[in-house]
Amino acid sequence: MGARILISTSSFGRSGRQPLDLLEQAGCDVSLNPHGRTLTSAEAAALLADADGVIAGTEKLTREVLASAPRLKVVSRCGTGVDGVDLAAAKELGIGVFNTPDAHVDGVAELTLAGILDVLRMVSQADRGVRAGEWRKPMGRLLRGKTVGIVGLGRVGKAVASLLQPFGVWLLAHDPREDSSFAVLHGVSYVSLDTLLQEADVVTIHAPGARGAILDAAAVGRLKAGAVVVNTARGGLVDEEALADALEQGRLAGAFLDVFGTEPYSGRLAKLPNAVLTPHIGAYATECRLRMENEAATNLLRGLRNAGVL
Repeated sequence: MGARILISTSSFGRSGRQPLDLLEQAGCDVSLNPHGRTLTSAEAAALLADADGVIAGTEKLTREVLASAPRLKVVSRCGTGVDGVDLAAAKELGIGVFNTPDAHVDGVAELTLAGILDVLRMVSQADRGVRAGEWRKPMGRLLRGKTVGIVGLGRVGKAVASLLQPFGVWLLAHDPREDSSFAVLHGVSYVSLDTLLQEADVVTIHAPGARGAILDAAAVGRLKAGAVVVNTARGGLVDEEALADALEQGRLAGAFLDVFGTEPYSGRLAKLPNAVLTPHIGAYATECRLRMENEAATNLLRGLRNAGVL
């Protein structure tokens, strides 16, 4: 029998069989997520008990989960974030950890632009009205000429900046690592977080999830009146309760969120007409997903060969 592989990300293979074929051609014995959703810690531990490698989704791979998998040699994350993996424990246990940092970029950047335009032009609100038999015409706003603040000018943040250029917006960015050549080429001004919050008409977050809430209650309070908030990065970067308060009070115009502190999400934002919510679909474009899964499978096989399992 070949290496035993668990694929815990529930949508793996839907965009094409190529990544599964890569694993099977290498002689791997592949098991898929039987639950069709993000695994709990107990479920992950049970399924990993005899696995040599895992292509991981967003489940939490804690020290306890990793320690309960004596054969495990490789965690290959299907996505960029590895904040759900206890990296210190993985290192101690001799488990290699890989991710796919580039495959999702275009998908998340385009979804971000779609969300900004939806909120500004009230597309989702208008759609719900028509379906309810109403013919009211909400008065939206243009993106052109607005000031857009990008918190986190990494791979996705830069892709968003590039997509926004034809709209003639003013681009502000906050990032501890400044890329001056990109900023000059794309007309981006680096500013402090406070300045960005106070001046931006649209604030879009593209920062790592490990740093905690960027838009906590105090930061939400400093946002420009009538601003739009977008989070397609990581759940937990926005205080959802404080955001809901600001939207209910009319101090902020709208919000678009694709990620949440707890998923599936069922909180107050789901009841607000000026909040547009999607179920963590940033990378769910066929082209992005297939590339991501191929990279995850390739990373897994490389890690298993390095560990002497294949």
